Amino acid sequence: MAQLHAISSSSSTNVGFHHSTRESSIHRDKLYGSKNLSSFQGLGAKASEFCGHAVVHSNWNLTRACNNQTIQAVLSSEESATSGATKGTGQRGKLNKVVLAYSGGLDTSVIVPWLRENYGCEVVCFTADVGQGIKELDGLEEKAKASGACQLVVKDLKEEFVKDFIFPCLRAGAVYERKYLLGTSMARPVIAKAMVDVAKEVGADAVAHGCTGKGNDQVRFELTFFALNPELSVVAPWREWEIQGREDAIEYAKKHNVPVPVTKKSIYSRDRNLWHLSHEGDILEDPANEPQKDMYMMSVDPEDAPNKPEYVEIGIVSGLPISVNGKHLSPASMLSELNEIGGKHGIGRIDMVENRLVGMKSRGVYETPGGTILTAAVRELESLTLDRESMQSKDFNALKYAELVYAGRWFDPLREALDAYMESITRTTTGSVTLKLYKGSVSVTGRTSPYSLYRQDISSFESGQIYDQADAAGFIKLYGLAMRIRAMLEKGL
Repeated sequence: MAQLHAISSSSSTNVGFHHSTRESSIHRDKLYGSKNLSSFQGLGAKASEFCGHAVVHSNWNLTRACNNQTIQAVLSSEESATSGATKGTGQRGKLNKVVLAYSGGLDTSVIVPWLRENYGCEVVCFTADVGQGIKELDGLEEKAKASGACQLVVKDLKEEFVKDFIFPCLRAGAVYERKYLLGTSMARPVIAKAMVDVAKEVGADAVAHGCTGKGNDQVRFELTFFALNPELSVVAPWREWEIQGREDAIEYAKKHNVPVPVTKKSIYSRDRNLWHLSHEGDILEDPANEPQKDMYMMSVDPEDAPNKPEYVEIGIVSGLPISVNGKHLSPASMLSELNEIGGKHGIGRIDMVENRLVGMKSRGVYETPGGTILTAAVRELESLTLDRESMQSKDFNALKYAELVYAGRWFDPLREALDAYMESITRTTTGSVTLKLYKGSVSVTGRTSPYSLYRQDISSFESGQIYDQADAAGFIKLYGLAMRIRAMLEKGL
């Protein structure tokens, strides 16, 4: 799913974000100066403490704008003069201000001066935290400014991502082409939605991304832009510029005095968020090659997992998980905890060849430890609460739901209508499921629900008060009547 080639082991292919395992608590209603940025220790805080708020960087301050309120950055007079140099018309036209999905890696660093040069615009860099971690937040503002940006905006989207994007897909049972749990597909619309919000807040008339012209992500970003603000112009440099690869990008950066990230280049193209980690490229491009053992980052090799199984109980209300082992957690905190539990048991590794939206096939390897646990739990509880016709109908619609999400149509009316259907049909999917995790496998050991359609007094071979076995004869005759009539016709009876 990751469509951009990774620049380094610490700067992934995510458009507009970094990886990190560090955690911190960002307390409410506090102001942080950029001089104290090193004390942040990343943005991987408990999601309930950071829910949906923005961190806005300027040259001398760092403020948090709550609930998408107007973002203001304090720019020095020196920066204002610099931004004034972009007021002319660029080589490709004129835009006023562009919000760029920004990671600080090589690709997005050179996009900043390219936008200024070609569109004569100010550039607002946007970085999203969807649970991948922000390993290099320290100095990210300086990177953006050194590249020519007038402002950096960082938003933590973890809780929104899990609650409003992951959980609906989980409830729907959405799986693309039998295996893929839609990790990147779900993340792109929440990031693009935030970019549209930021564009409104800073008065931008355009948005830009660093997705290549071969992948799915360009579609996912741009369909969200179209759906939420069709007046925004969209710039996709990889479809316009003459830069062909890493060496061209480095040469362009040097020419425009853009600091080149001095980090080791990863051999894989990766995309990470709180739901999954994907790997593409290098030896994986040959479907016959087995992935290397040291490629995996979220899960241990099942062969090296503990020799003792671990049991996990998932509490569920109306198709949505609410607790782990009886402990109620926020959506993002729950997923983070299950990633740790599942990862140490080698849970959630998938190797598949998929059909991309743009027509080609691609091979990807995915790690989804927590998501695999939750998917197994919700699906198993439905075996108690859904009748046959409801389950078949839900499974049928889940295929279309997954297809829409994969194709970037999150804000399509059909996806929203299907979501309403899923919410209705799972209203009684409440209860708990106990799972056994052992060396890469997830096994169901128990399930219970106050709305269970399973009746032991009916199903038991020892009881016959409600179900009279003699009634089956008449049922079979009527159920098989059409088949019997056809056979009679064929035999001339």
